[in-house]
Amino acid sequence: MKGWPLHTFQSWEDFQEGQVLLIDKPLEWTSFDVVNKVRHLIRRGGGFKKIKVGHAGTLDPLATGVLVLCTGRMTKRIAELSAEDKAYDGHITFGANTDSHDLEMPLVTVGPTDSLSLASLRETALAFTGEIDQLPPTFSAKKVDGQKAYVAARKGKDIGLSPVQVKVHRFDVKEWRDPVMDFDILCSKGTYIRAFARDLGKVTGCGAHLSALRRTASGEFGIQQCWSIAEFEARISALPAPVSAKA
Repeated sequence: MKGWPLHTFQSWEDFQEGQVLLIDKPLEWTSFDVVNKVRHLIRRGGGFKKIKVGHAGTLDPLATGVLVLCTGRMTKRIAELSAEDKAYDGHITFGANTDSHDLEMPLVTVGPTDSLSLASLRETALAFTGEIDQLPPTFSAKKVDGQKAYVAARKGKDIGLSPVQVKVHRFDVKEWRDPVMDFDILCSKGTYIRAFARDLGKVTGCGAHLSALRRTASGEFGIQQCWSIAEFEARISALPAPVSAKA
């Protein structure tokens, strides 16, 4: 991804010209919370009436890690960045399900996990690699006839989600500490990691849910390049006053 204006700003006007910003999304923040915070900081600091800011790939509130933002003219290229593969690591906990397939909803105990092992889980994970058909979670932003699945689900409705083809380049089971499985995954755009927890729970018969998730890369952008919200705010506070403020 050479040539992207990644954190290259030297003036407030650079945000209008277009920047790519990498933020380490905090736990319990939505992706839009981050967008709104960054937009507010740029508008306030640069004295702009408005400034375009968007993200290139949503992260769930309980996930952390690489969130790619674009500002100004770079928002026109969000689709390019969104299309890149994503890498994650995290934990799947077996023995209980939730309706959201993560910790946003109450746990429902399913079954014992003493039959599971590192070897058996690694073998099971192999079935979820390559090009696969994945059913999006009921509680997701996936739309059917213009209606978001999670909105319908909260009303007790089923809008008939259909499987979507995704590509999983790797699904490595790193460690098994009963009942928690540590994993590392590289997958295509549109893949739901929560769905893997749901499906592994079904295959093993134990039930499972996603108990931690961190996006470690989006395309060639890695977590080591990301700034916290506090660091971003500190960096832009060092910029010279906007031209309008000097006049």
